[in-house]
Amino acid sequence: MSPDPAPTSPAPKYLRRGKVKEVWEISPTELEFRFTNDISVFDKHIPSEIPLKGESLARTAAHWFEMCERIGAAHHYLGLSGPQAMRVRRVRVVPQPRTLGPEPRDYLVPLEFIVRYYLAGSMWDRVKAGQVKPEQLGFPAGKALAYGMPLPEPHFEVTTKLEPVDRLLDWPEALELSALDRKQMDSVREMLLKVDAAMSREIEPRGLLHVDGKKELAVDREGKLMIVDTFGTADEDRFWDKGAYERGRIVDFSKEFVRQHYRQTGYYDELMKARNAPAPEPAIPALPPLLVDEVSRLYSTVYQRLTGEPFAPLPRSG
Repeated sequence: MSPDPAPTSPAPKYLRRGKVKEVWEISPTELEFRFTNDISVFDKHIPSEIPLKGESLARTAAHWFEMCERIGAAHHYLGLSGPQAMRVRRVRVVPQPRTLGPEPRDYLVPLEFIVRYYLAGSMWDRVKAGQVKPEQLGFPAGKALAYGMPLPEPHFEVTTKLEPVDRLLDWPEALELSALDRKQMDSVREMLLKVDAAMSREIEPRGLLHVDGKKELAVDREGKLMIVDTFGTADEDRFWDKGAYERGRIVDFSKEFVRQHYRQTGYYDELMKARNAPAPEPAIPALPPLLVDEVSRLYSTVYQRLTGEPFAPLPRSG
């Protein structure tokens, strides 16, 4: 009698596509993120592929999750499953977590948490527009602000996660939408500062400053907070060259220069005008070929500068 065939695992099941990755179901408790070479800015998908971007994102994110393991910061990462794929613990995606009961568990917190250490990005836009005052950032009232200034203290912001366009929230809104209480929100702050401090200890000797970054969290089955999705890549975070900054120049290692391209062409102003109207949003144009090449080099360079390891594409199976 021949032996029974070995049991086989079900084939991965496609679930959804985000801005830069596909999500596949491996089992009821495990997902696989497959990082694409897509790129997005201003919540718009750019019709251009960036060679090797997906692999650089996956491997950079893996580096930071492995750091989380060393410092005792809870996370959902299980391991890389290919050059541009990783396995993670699964949590439920629920737009209204309070519908899960009085103490909801095992769900994605529908927020993005942003911590800023320098005055840059969209915060600088709001400062220039008069929407944010110096005292709101910890400066004395009336102080003249300039792009790139270090903030007196880390500045926390929260935006929506599951809406079509991210929306800035105040703390009462964030608590209500997330089903977190104030004690849990304090724990979020502590976790983010701990992780960011560990990141800075790694990258500053490699000549980089951590300017700002966003992270996503979930509540696990035991009711504890953990970091999910990805963080610390050129997509979620902003890094500057430390030596250049100390000499009075800002050299950006993030996709900020892609955003600047669309600002310089006038697309960003058209987009904001449409969103404020509101009116149909203009389609975002593709990136010029030379800029595509530059962006591809950026992502591999960021990997090398952040991790201290050379970026050589890993072999593909098949």
